Amino acid sequence: MEHIYDEMFSQNGTARFHYEHFYHWLKNQSLKKMALKKSEADLIFRRVGITFAVYGDAQGTERTIPFDQIPRIIPKKEWGMLEDGLKQRVKALNLFLFDIYHSQNILKSGIIPREQIVNNSQYRPEMRNIKVPRDIYAQIAGVDIVRAGAGEYYVLEDNLRVPSGVSYMVEDRKMMMRLFPSLFEKYRVAPVEHYPDLLLDCLKTSSPSNVKKPRVVVLTPGMFNSAYFEHSYLAQQMGVELVEGKDLFVDHEFLYLKTTDGPQQVDVIYRRIDDDFLDPKVLKSDSTLGVPGLLSVYKAGNVGIANAVGTGIADDKSIYPYVPDMIRFYLDESPILNNVPTYLCRKSEDLKFTLDNLSKLVVKETHGAGGYGMLVGPASTKAEIEDFRKKIKAAPDKYISQPTLALSTCPTFVNSGIAPRHIDLRPFVLSGKYVKMVSGGLTRVALKEGSLVVNSSQGGGTKDTWVLQDE
Repeated sequence: MEHIYDEMFSQNGTARFHYEHFYHWLKNQSLKKMALKKSEADLIFRRVGITFAVYGDAQGTERTIPFDQIPRIIPKKEWGMLEDGLKQRVKALNLFLFDIYHSQNILKSGIIPREQIVNNSQYRPEMRNIKVPRDIYAQIAGVDIVRAGAGEYYVLEDNLRVPSGVSYMVEDRKMMMRLFPSLFEKYRVAPVEHYPDLLLDCLKTSSPSNVKKPRVVVLTPGMFNSAYFEHSYLAQQMGVELVEGKDLFVDHEFLYLKTTDGPQQVDVIYRRIDDDFLDPKVLKSDSTLGVPGLLSVYKAGNVGIANAVGTGIADDKSIYPYVPDMIRFYLDESPILNNVPTYLCRKSEDLKFTLDNLSKLVVKETHGAGGYGMLVGPASTKAEIEDFRKKIKAAPDKYISQPTLALSTCPTFVNSGIAPRHIDLRPFVLSGKYVKMVSGGLTRVALKEGSLVVNSSQGGGTKDTWVLQDE
């Protein structure tokens, strides 16, 4: 059986050096006290309204995201490597986006097949030769990191469209400091609470104008969106307006916000709406979520949109296998973080391998997100595998497959007590005048025993992520 890396314990059962203080503290906590603290956290999160939609949940679509009070701890040196790798990766992805919407040198070189780009629904021909502020397309990137084998880190996927989860990262930290303040006397944990300040600075640099105080707004699809809490939270934390499409209008290629003091020009939109819904005049004509004429303002260089229209092509799962090549091509560097080995079902040999090994692989839709549209072979029934086989055969270009990684585990407080559960990590990378990060991220945990699906929308929970400031 493949060894599963435990974040807290080494193979001989002793606590890893960076967990020693916490482990001794944990041994002195009764399960009753831990259960009371969990109930307190759930109550506070419910009062604040920190919820997420779990689609298909018979008990209702909105619920509190389960919070686990056992943190995921990362040593300073380890984080330094992760941070370098993440910044390198996001820089390359932004250079790739600029390239494919301009000179297309990476296509001319033959590194990525042209049809992989131009025939992809996430590629937006409307963006060809459009100037975006600072040539940055993905101001906010959420990169999913997993740990497997003997503790090696891998990038599982890049999220560059409307990555979510950062509000839970900040609130989890506040909750831990409230529940267990004495723990923060034993550890020097890097702060994450200043993320909204970094985000606002980053968004302001996305303004195409030279206005001293650019007006930034957060564009939300509305309160029925699964991540609406985060939209309102970030707007409130940054001190900017939370708006819907109906609150904005276009006049003479400028964008305005309707206010009680009259129209106010908008310089930057932090949009939490997918491309298709942004402008019914150019994209999805029946969209009521966007702003008619928005793309004309964008093309005229009179508004910044974060993330840029057309960014989705860079986080499409069929493009993911080429990111290490992008790093070599654009930066002339070796990738610091490795990809998970990936098979493209559009290739005949990869398709055959995938179909022959469905019971061992994870298969994902290239445009899928949130843990939907995927098959986890080892956890699926024969009927589910055969049903998925038909889907792959019908449209092989829509799928990729990867080996089923034994994701690392971290002790987690569950109904039966404290037990290991699989986790991943989503750090957030901000690209503006500089590429910046807070030292931390959202650790997501699969609460069902043996489950590898950590997504909140599929019933996963979250943990606070501690990056240590001491060696």
